[in-house]
Amino acid sequence: MSYQHQYVDGTRIHYPLGKVVCIGRNYAEHAKELNNPVPTEPLLFIKPGSCVVPLEGGFKIPTERGSVHYEAEIAVLLGKSLSTRPSKEEVLDAISGYAPALDLTLRDLQAKLKEKGLPWELAKSFDGACVLAPFVASSTFPDTTNIGIRLTINGEVRQDGNSELMLNPIVPMIQHMAAQFSLQAGDVILTGTPAGVGPLNPGDEMVLELPGASRFESRVL
Repeated sequence: MSYQHQYVDGTRIHYPLGKVVCIGRNYAEHAKELNNPVPTEPLLFIKPGSCVVPLEGGFKIPTERGSVHYEAEIAVLLGKSLSTRPSKEEVLDAISGYAPALDLTLRDLQAKLKEKGLPWELAKSFDGACVLAPFVASSTFPDTTNIGIRLTINGEVRQDGNSELMLNPIVPMIQHMAAQFSLQAGDVILTGTPAGVGPLNPGDEMVLELPGASRFESRVL
């Protein structure tokens, strides 16, 4: 099933699917659980739009390529372009919505790439590597420093975080990204994952939610 941005009520969002801009190690406890140093400046990488698939209806993982880890994240959808050094007000005005997402990682392959000091794209950008749920309107969260993200797998809560724990809060993070390269309407920002990441397996049943705002059931096909 092809992906199209949409709101939780089913309304299609007519921005083209752009790039997915990600920040690594944005929660200190997640950095620790993978024995990674906590970055002193934002660690950015980009997933192509071609890797995005919808959460609804279930999704597949490439089990033949080693361990596939889930990373639940708050996704931010941009509805306006941003570049250079946008103000806080410009960033907030550009945010169109928020959704829970899964940043999927080929963890065995990523470990090998990291050992060699190589980029992570092969482990982060495969088809299906970004699983996106529908968005709630930006007005749902007037305070961007208090957005929850929770992932439950097979009845067990695996990740339960909040944007208040981010090393780089959402607005300054997007300001920093826009200072490095232009952001466009339809781009998605993945804001980092809290502690609790682990492997996915076919048949896993999951609930992915922004608690109090949106909740979605899905499964690994």
